[in-house]
Amino acid sequence: MRVTTTLSLAAMLIAATVTAATPTDAPRITTEKATITATVVASGLDHPWGIAILPDGRMLITERSGRMRIFEQNGKPSKAITGLPKVDARDQGGLLDVAIDPDFARNGLVYWSYAEAGPGGNSTAVARGRLNAKKAKLDNVQVIFSQKPKVASTLHFGSRLVFDRTGALFITLGERFDYTIREKAQTLDSDIGKVVRITPAGDIPNGNPFATRPGALPEIWSLGHRNAQAAALNPSTGDLWVIEHGPLGGDEINIAKAGLNFGWPVVSFGKNYDGTPVGTGLTEAPGMTQPIYQWTPVIAPSGMIFHSGRAFPGWKGNLFVGGLKTRVLVRLELSGNTVVKEERILGELGARIRDVAEGSDGHLWIITDDANGKLVRVKPAT
Repeated sequence: MRVTTTLSLAAMLIAATVTAATPTDAPRITTEKATITATVVASGLDHPWGIAILPDGRMLITERSGRMRIFEQNGKPSKAITGLPKVDARDQGGLLDVAIDPDFARNGLVYWSYAEAGPGGNSTAVARGRLNAKKAKLDNVQVIFSQKPKVASTLHFGSRLVFDRTGALFITLGERFDYTIREKAQTLDSDIGKVVRITPAGDIPNGNPFATRPGALPEIWSLGHRNAQAAALNPSTGDLWVIEHGPLGGDEINIAKAGLNFGWPVVSFGKNYDGTPVGTGLTEAPGMTQPIYQWTPVIAPSGMIFHSGRAFPGWKGNLFVGGLKTRVLVRLELSGNTVVKEERILGELGARIRDVAEGSDGHLWIITDDANGKLVRVKPAT
């Protein structure tokens, strides 16, 4: 099915309550005068989760049930790619993010995250394999990371994959939504509630902050995260930006620099789902890094990119974030590391936006998360 709608951004603006990391930082919600075209090029995807743009412009897309396919820009899908390990596809678990190697054109390596079953429950794992010449099978598949410990939960896998400028791989990891274990987001003896950094082969790269500390897992990069389902490298600085789900309030944008502690579950801008305070009930504490921006009420963030400006010059450097609960694409204007304006677009799609990617021409590609998931191309109106 192909549906094209041309929407003025003024018409798509959705009223929203926005609270910044400090009350005085609240940005103005503004409207641009440009127009965009949003075209549904494919439908019928089963809870799609991640997009990776291939060098030829086609897209690798994962579906949570365990299927990975290649989509042409006209929406035509390939058959399911074979060779992937079994995934634990329950609730939020299954086949999750996908990324290609920075040297994919030469080596053909693909990386993906998924819920891996094992003794004690499951956890986030990452595997890699070489896409064969026919683009139909992944060969030489290896599991290069498995979150420790396994937990009897089907929630909060985190799971975004981002390569840094040295070629090391960041992996965001949730705290599994388990009140008996979430405190481990504050300890260095587990991967619960962490961002980790490994080499493409699964080893420990130079520069990890806790690699030589006794009792610490050497892969840990930053800690105190809840459930980061959005991550991207800032092209201006090389820093990793992550956006994590809060509970009742407190979705956070954090700049995950080496060794920083972002506070979960000691401090939070949100509350537990039963209305009780999180941890201390405070929003800050010594030794814990404040977010640069937060949403209360939540948007339920998933997927993010920094826009190059190739298709939308006026939006160069803007951050685009998928909203699951708000069913919008959020556009954030930045001044350095400060959010100065926010706009919510594509609300007329009425869809949970799971991931956003940018093609070589600067057009945006989004996937919507439901049993009839869609692939949507967003470009300037003509």
